[in-house]
Amino acid sequence: MDTIAEELAAYRSGARTPREYLSRKRKTILERDLHNAWITVIDDMLLESHIARLEQIDPTTLPLYGIPFAVKDNIDVAGMPTTAGCPDYRYQPEASATVVQRLIEAGAVPMGKTNLDQFATGLVGARSPYGPCRNAFDPERVSGGSSSGSAVAVALGQVSFSLGTDTAGSGRVPAAFNNLVGLKPSRGLISTRGVVPACRSLDCVSIFGLCADDVQRVFAVAQAFDPLDAQSRPPQSPLPLQADLPIDDFSFGVPTEAGLQNIEAPFDRATFDAAVAGLEALGGKAEFINFAPFFETARLLYEGPWVAERYSAIRDFIESQPEALLPITRQIIAEGKIPLACDLFAAEHRLAELRRRTDAVWSELDCIVTPTAPTLPTLAAVEADPIGINSQLGLYTNFMNLLDLSAVATPVGFAPNGLPFGVTLFAPTFLDQPLLRLAGRLQQHLALPLGTSERSVPIQESSHLEDNAHRLPLAVCGAHMTGLPLNHELIERGGRLLTKTCTAASYRLYALPGGPPQRPGLVRVNEGGTAIELEIWSLPRSIFGEFLSTIPAPLGLGRVHLADGTSVTGFLCEGCALTGDAEDVSHMRSWRRYLNSL
Repeated sequence: MDTIAEELAAYRSGARTPREYLSRKRKTILERDLHNAWITVIDDMLLESHIARLEQIDPTTLPLYGIPFAVKDNIDVAGMPTTAGCPDYRYQPEASATVVQRLIEAGAVPMGKTNLDQFATGLVGARSPYGPCRNAFDPERVSGGSSSGSAVAVALGQVSFSLGTDTAGSGRVPAAFNNLVGLKPSRGLISTRGVVPACRSLDCVSIFGLCADDVQRVFAVAQAFDPLDAQSRPPQSPLPLQADLPIDDFSFGVPTEAGLQNIEAPFDRATFDAAVAGLEALGGKAEFINFAPFFETARLLYEGPWVAERYSAIRDFIESQPEALLPITRQIIAEGKIPLACDLFAAEHRLAELRRRTDAVWSELDCIVTPTAPTLPTLAAVEADPIGINSQLGLYTNFMNLLDLSAVATPVGFAPNGLPFGVTLFAPTFLDQPLLRLAGRLQQHLALPLGTSERSVPIQESSHLEDNAHRLPLAVCGAHMTGLPLNHELIERGGRLLTKTCTAASYRLYALPGGPPQRPGLVRVNEGGTAIELEIWSLPRSIFGEFLSTIPAPLGLGRVHLADGTSVTGFLCEGCALTGDAEDVSHMRSWRRYLNSL
């Protein structure tokens, strides 16, 4: 079971080809769908068209070259039917959803459409006429919903990532139940054009991956403003431009004991407490908070008038063919006929009051951590109490989109019986990237396995988890590194250290004449290069241009290629400066090591 970084490295080295790899993936899916994760699998002709395109393209030019993914079957993929979990609703889309098309253009290949709770109505993954989707670790347990098949396909290694949707928790609960990272992005960052709506004003396209780094790679491609999607919005945060989650010395909220009494078997408090301890080990400070306003907001989603929006989404279909829906789905959505307009206004007013109360916590906290779900029920238990248990599963998720928050579900361990347990990290809108970075650090700190495999999350040589929309990463290799003479220029501009890494093995490092301070020149070469030590910092976008103006020739900013095949903006040197007194110190592979040798 490989990460996306490992798959890309295999393509770029020639050790793997799209034809061999993708054909093998399709064969495995067709032969081993024991968990009932798939509704439609890509046919030979459509797969051949993707392979033929990739064979004409340099693997280094596409960020998701040859990466197989799954698509929840309420998201359109050209050449495959969309059912939304209802055979009578089935239609053949003329074009792929915006997000799917963006991923295909980046080199990813959709391997098929996955099972779901019908019309994305449920958190269990069992409300499907195609049969219940079974948990990747225990087929007698629910997989979580509604994006059930999308999560299970990734957990089993059938695909590298998948798309789901998330209105009430459908992109997080399945992640927790199948040992995955699940991103519920800020509303509107990923286009929902081409998605069968549940609650159009709240719907998000979610991303499942084995690790936070995989999710970030996909998110970097998937997010984009879509002027043809009325719900799309550019990432313009209402927070200060330097708003971010610190890499250390951050504060995070934890529900008081009253907010954690809902955890039930097979989970236990010890696993959640270990996650809190892990965040503290990463530099966090826990602060207990009253969770009652969040719980009350969660109840509004289904106990309030928003169910009318679900009814509105498929009104013509449910009124003309009510028998086409499963009884439980029809019961829930049909309740959307009941609320009056005045009920909606009353609920909106109450939501505004609750939002004011919950917003107050962000003056003291950087993020909040909760269990993603309080229990992991069996399929039999859900069959006996389909509404009660489903409601219980949304306790820590239903409020998120109503309050316009960003959230990442991340694995943190296993219950005593071996079932996965996950937590959700959440923060104000547009802090998706910093949350992913923190989730990745926590996942690595806990040394958790990938999906259902026994492989631990690999240590990433670089973060790909760039800052939020108001910050940019910057690679530094010399005097701006931690503890060196010009590091203060970054700190004074609000710079934050993201990670330490190295370049691709295609650079030379030179000690340039002049100073103080002494400065290096990093130059990319066609042959004879080596990997050079780097630090990746982030700076507010608003000062990037001003910072560039302070950099003296022959240095400048350009794209620096990293060891894992990605690139970021960083310091480079003009080739004309490498004559005369410039000393080649590439054998040191580090400016710091060179200085220490003097």
